[in-house]
Amino acid sequence: MIQKKVNLIKKLRKKNFFNISFAESCTGGLLSASITQLSGSSSFFHSSIISYSNEAKIKILKVPKNIINKHGSVSGITSKYMAKGIYKKTKTNLVVAITGIAGPDGGVKKCPVGLVFFTVGYKKDKKMLYKIYKKKFKNLSRKYIQQQSVIFALDKIIEILDQ
Repeated sequence: MIQKKVNLIKKLRKKNFFNISFAESCTGGLLSASITQLSGSSSFFHSSIISYSNEAKIKILKVPKNIINKHGSVSGITSKYMAKGIYKKTKTNLVVAITGIAGPDGGVKKCPVGLVFFTVGYKKDKKMLYKIYKKKFKNLSRKYIQQQSVIFALDKIIEILDQ
């Protein structure tokens, strides 16, 4: 994971106008911590909001309550609204939102432990574009799911930067 972070920092430094923000739920700030562990991250890392509860998603990130009621807090559409919410607050060039079930408890058949949704929002031609990703991690260890979610998010950020 260290090499991914080093590669990401190199790419972001090359794009000196770039800045990023995160809206995290099931990772509880682990994505933000993984970035800020490395020297130089202050040149591009703007901020993060840990919106662990539905109330925080609704009040802070402005995820519509009816979206959470209809689709659940763990869904692609909820992650997209989380990404839009962090973008509205920060106006950064790239945003990432993560919501899922890290377990080991809390999963149900429709939304099992290990199910995580990601949305990456990025500016292209002065317009924000959003890509939603769904990932089901098979190992039911909370730590593993959180760590793999961070690695997946870093991979998606690197993919966007390589476009």
